[in-house]
Amino acid sequence: MERWRGRVALVTGASVGIGAAIAKELVSFGMIVVGCARDLDKLKSVAAECLSEGHSGVLVPFKCDLTSEEDIASMFSAIKAQHKGVDVCINNAGVAHPEPLLSGRTSGWKNMLDLNVLALSICSREAYQSMKDRNVDDGHIININSMAGHRMVSNSDVHFYSATKFAVTALTEALRRELREANSHIRTSCISPGLVETEFALRLYSGDAEKADKTFSQYKPLDAKDVADAVTYVLSAPPHVQVGDVQMRPVEQSL
Repeated sequence: MERWRGRVALVTGASVGIGAAIAKELVSFGMIVVGCARDLDKLKSVAAECLSEGHSGVLVPFKCDLTSEEDIASMFSAIKAQHKGVDVCINNAGVAHPEPLLSGRTSGWKNMLDLNVLALSICSREAYQSMKDRNVDDGHIININSMAGHRMVSNSDVHFYSATKFAVTALTEALRRELREANSHIRTSCISPGLVETEFALRLYSGDAEKADKTFSQYKPLDAKDVADAVTYVLSAPPHVQVGDVQMRPVEQSL
């Protein structure tokens, strides 16, 4: 990770859970991390944690609604003005709503598409342009995917969410191919975790703590730090190594 020291990473959805763990991990390796989310107070709290731990890197909080292309464009303009541009883009932000295919609300489906698919694609495009404009040929775009992007589960509440994650699987491979066609050495990768103990389940079930707790009671889930370690593994790979997808799940998880 030494080659990333002092360089700039964007981490979306960095205020809690996996995103916060990734942001703190990259800061610990001396990176300048722009962490974005809608909740600026939570971002500032994560930044304060990083500062208190005395790392050589820094977390720069940035308020951004990723469902707004204008907000994303403003964020990349600010990164260019303050830090010249991004060298690493971690597309972590995502959302799931319990909206089955036969009875789900269109608004819930649209929100999942806007954040899980379109925001990821827009950030990837803008990150590539930022790298290209500065002749950065060793950058990296990492999409935090899910095992739900590789197989379906029997829970109809997450069928549409799963479809958005299948899209992330396809988009990551398509991006790899476009980068090759452009003769670029910028790499793109997926991290696909199974069950991770974060606020995800609580948000999925709209604050129903009993349902959320039941999700994690069957077996030991992954920690957010486990996913952050996978990001470090991908970024640490030698420049000639393309890590396409890291699929990881708790040992006791069957699917």
